[in-house]
Amino acid sequence: MKKSIGSILLLCLLVSCQTESKLAFEPVQLQGENCGDCPKIEINIPSALDDSPVSEAINRSLQEEIISILSFTEDDDIDNAEKALQSFTESFKEVKTKFPDEVQWETTIDGEVIYEDENVITLILNSYSFTGGAHGYASTSFLNFDKRKGTELENWELFDDLDGFEDFAETKFRIQEKIPQDANINATGFMFEGDSFHLSNNIGYTQDGLKLIYNQYEVASYADGPIELILPYNEINLYLKRKVKI
Repeated sequence: MKKSIGSILLLCLLVSCQTESKLAFEPVQLQGENCGDCPKIEINIPSALDDSPVSEAINRSLQEEIISILSFTEDDDIDNAEKALQSFTESFKEVKTKFPDEVQWETTIDGEVIYEDENVITLILNSYSFTGGAHGYASTSFLNFDKRKGTELENWELFDDLDGFEDFAETKFRIQEKIPQDANINATGFMFEGDSFHLSNNIGYTQDGLKLIYNQYEVASYADGPIELILPYNEINLYLKRKVKI
């Protein structure tokens, strides 16, 4: 009986520690003005609740991403999401004044936490914008953070062996996309710059492995859509600076 109670207490302690290591978030929703001549804007993102360095870095990076998506100017006064919404709305109204037949603009941004362990937390940001033209533009961004240092990680900071990982990713990419290993990387219709494979701009930790997403136009045509490659951790841990327990 004593052993059973001890085991239960140990299990509760482990669960408690795992829970405590998780960051707490609350959902934040922002919407544009509701009027006939206003663009449709809807933003749904998580907001980290505590004042730890990593939480501050997450909230700051999310704000910067929203500003980048919504703002068409380099106005330094646009320093938060609310001002970015206002800037997007004013840009549309200005265009609408000059071109009354302009179709209504719209943008949606959705963010969520998709991976977290004791070392790393990763958020994914999916956005879609239409500002005239034949079609809108959808994109995905990963935001990776070092929980211990409280900083956002650049792609190169994810790896101990970046060159080795790139070679491995190219081999897997060729297999997935049925490109012969000895052929030009663009032999089947891809559009890698300089006819050389390169890692995507968007790399993130997920539950299934490290995911690379090439957004539309990055290495293929708009019609091809985004290209994704998932590499399991048991195959790539040797390249990672922050190993994932399997």
